[in-house]
Amino acid sequence: MLNTSFEERRQLEELSGESLAQWQLGRLSELLRKILPHNRFYAAKLAGIELPLRELADLDRLPFTHKDELVGSGHQSDFAANLTYPVEQYTRFHRTSGTRGHSLVVLDTAGDWQWWIDTWQFVLDAAELGAEDRVFLAFSFGPFIGFWSAFDATAARGALVVPGGGLSTLARIEMIRSHHITVLLCTPSYALHMAQVAQEHQIDIASLDVRRIIVAGEPGGSIPAMRSQIERAWNARVIDHSGASEVGPWGYADAQQRGLHVVESEFIAEFFSVESGGHAGEGELAELVLTTLGRIGSPVIRYRTGDLVRPTWKTEGGNRFVLLDGGVLGRADDMMIIRGVNIFPSSIEQILRSFPEVIEYRMTANRAGQMDSLAIEVEDRLNKPERIAKELHLRLGLNVDVRAVATGTLPRFEAKGKRFVDQR
Repeated sequence: MLNTSFEERRQLEELSGESLAQWQLGRLSELLRKILPHNRFYAAKLAGIELPLRELADLDRLPFTHKDELVGSGHQSDFAANLTYPVEQYTRFHRTSGTRGHSLVVLDTAGDWQWWIDTWQFVLDAAELGAEDRVFLAFSFGPFIGFWSAFDATAARGALVVPGGGLSTLARIEMIRSHHITVLLCTPSYALHMAQVAQEHQIDIASLDVRRIIVAGEPGGSIPAMRSQIERAWNARVIDHSGASEVGPWGYADAQQRGLHVVESEFIAEFFSVESGGHAGEGELAELVLTTLGRIGSPVIRYRTGDLVRPTWKTEGGNRFVLLDGGVLGRADDMMIIRGVNIFPSSIEQILRSFPEVIEYRMTANRAGQMDSLAIEVEDRLNKPERIAKELHLRLGLNVDVRAVATGTLPRFEAKGKRFVDQR
């Protein structure tokens, strides 16, 4: 059963800046009251700080939380360090992919899991998902939290949910066709891979019943070229979403598909300038820092996500939650500086996806002395990588080594794509 209604969620989105700050301050004070002193991790980090905070600006008095602090010794059997209760009180076990260091085991209580389900409703509202929909989740059955949270949130909404774990891509397409699926959940790259497999088997996926595709795990849902590719292939609208196992489902697509709104009723969002390190202003490139307000069993306070975004508070319509223009632009540790130009893998992907003949690609970053360099491999139906290199030079002002490889030689991904190989 959901704790909020569609109308209540819209009212939260429409709160004035002052009202939202008061809401967040009250929720944060309640969270701290519930977790201290039981949560030994935060009891130690917040020792000596006067609580509760008198105003939201006092958040600067609290220390940041980094992922490395939560991981502990790095063994797969280790639970995240920020647990509030004894392990016996938790009912959900999930693990991060470990693509950026050691994997992290996160636990949730039954109450925390209900918070996940409730917060996910902002994403499903953006997709206009109703009880009449048939929803297919093209993910494997495993410890990845996105599958489970999406599954339970969708079921709580009354829709028919069809799991796709353990099936081949072709079998998934056939299931989508035979069961008249109307909403698909997957990563952006897997949506394109499914379209490619369908084409190879003479299946017209554009004629299927899918009308919405909710994507997450990669920046592609807010990259216009990739979003357009998916929408053309499936004849369906792409809805972007962003979240993290250690944080929660924090971002959902805005109505105009300009980027992602942060669910500010459930998270306090802060932005720190990449250039100055201080609080970022309107449209400035910044790292996103998040504080959870409803996850009592596994809270994070001022968590440095590593996600780079451009916040804007000049939102249109009734939704006043901060908008991240273009969604998540990249990761702080993925940023390359090539001949003085800041480059993100998502910027390269936007250009590569503008070539419909590019089936798959891989970027490799290297460093010679103090300089970063970039090489790109592409599976290109035209086998003309020079035109791609020319476009990269035209739009980025950089000479990039682009090389064509045989179709099928680059890896495919069902979960998060690993197209950026950092060898610096």
